[in-house]
Amino acid sequence: MEDQILALTAELAAVKSAAQVTNTMFAEAYYYLTIPLMVLIHAGFLLYEMGATRVKNVLSSGTKNLLAFAFTIITFYLFGWWFYWALPTFPYDLASGAGYMEISGIEYASAIALPWGDSAQYMGPNMADHASGVFWGAFALFAATTASIASGALIERIQTVGFVICAIVLGSFAWVVAAAWGWHADGWLVTEFGFHDFGAAGLVHAVAGFFALGILINLGPRVGKFNADGSANHIAGHNMPLTVTGLMLIIVGFFGFLMACIILPGEGWSWYADQGTTIYGTPMTLSALAFNVCLAASGGIIGAWIITKDPFWMMSGCLAGIISVASGLDIYFGSTVIVIAMVAGMILKPCADWLEGFGIDDAVGCVTVHGTIGLFGVVMLGVLGSGAPGLGAFAPEDTVAISLFGQVVGAVVMFLLGFVPGYIVSWLVHKAGMLRIPESVQIKGLDAVKVPAQAYPESMVSPESDS
Repeated sequence: MEDQILALTAELAAVKSAAQVTNTMFAEAYYYLTIPLMVLIHAGFLLYEMGATRVKNVLSSGTKNLLAFAFTIITFYLFGWWFYWALPTFPYDLASGAGYMEISGIEYASAIALPWGDSAQYMGPNMADHASGVFWGAFALFAATTASIASGALIERIQTVGFVICAIVLGSFAWVVAAAWGWHADGWLVTEFGFHDFGAAGLVHAVAGFFALGILINLGPRVGKFNADGSANHIAGHNMPLTVTGLMLIIVGFFGFLMACIILPGEGWSWYADQGTTIYGTPMTLSALAFNVCLAASGGIIGAWIITKDPFWMMSGCLAGIISVASGLDIYFGSTVIVIAMVAGMILKPCADWLEGFGIDDAVGCVTVHGTIGLFGVVMLGVLGSGAPGLGAFAPEDTVAISLFGQVVGAVVMFLLGFVPGYIVSWLVHKAGMLRIPESVQIKGLDAVKVPAQAYPESMVSPESDS
């Protein structure tokens, strides 16, 4: 009898071990899939911004998008990932990781997130936990996406080197601090104020949007954008179908972005054994995303169509619709999502026009779509989601719930984490003479001066053929 019990115990242990291996392999595959899906966001940015520029600037716009992606991935590897784990408990206890989950602080970050020394086992092919690489990859794409969001606002007059410097600060520092404070179970905005931002409306979109605003103030408008009396001229891109298609690709990639925001059932980071959670440990399912993302995209399109009838703003409204509900995708029901997204789509163009009235030349509405709508979404969750748990299963009894006050505090912090570093870094770059393209080059076209290629060479007529 004793031998039978021992044999059964061994068999159960083997089954459990096999199940754990299967679960780990599935989790790796799941998060790995989110990475190429998020790369589609960057394919969308390429199409979107190149279509939104004039023919003479097409390739220069594409070049800076590619560089933002490449430099942000590398700098996130070198130091951005470390910041995410080191900073959550600031300003309360930076070193110890005083959060109740004890997965933060300088000592913890240095043990798992530096690409050298003992922590290198988590940052390379010999890592002890093979899931670390795919988690890092998903976060690295969050970083690259954040850096690229600001790009569209700045087209046709920013220097490449100056842009790359700004992109590195945004993608590997500014948004990372926001994530550490508000998108981490030990983050002080979460533990002290109940801040909740499941889909990163504030810590990615608002930070990027207002970082772009800080740059725009120092960068100035494109040549010919404003008249002497302050009135604005519309500077049309050369290919609206390309721009609209690019925006749709961004929406496709957004599904991967939001997939990566879920902690899978049974994962080492999951707070429940039998279901997925948000990064805060509160319950979340792919079913919620399937309902809410599709409804939000549709509501945003309809809202923008009601006001503008313009395909560009309709597709921008699609993106704004998703951003407006991203903070509460784990909480909202579908009918609520439709209303919020439609309102976001309807206010989009008026808010962009209002900003332009201050002499700000945001070429693609980045500040409005990502910044204004991002903060709108964060605050709306405080209005409609107050009282919902701010943290999950293992949280202490005195955990702060989601509230309007906490969401407003978070919104203010996100605005400051975007605008302040965006303004300061771009001011320093401007003083160094590396921010703005000279007016003569803007008039001639950036591609002719900066890029050793032509976007549409078959359309160029040589002087010989004219004679």
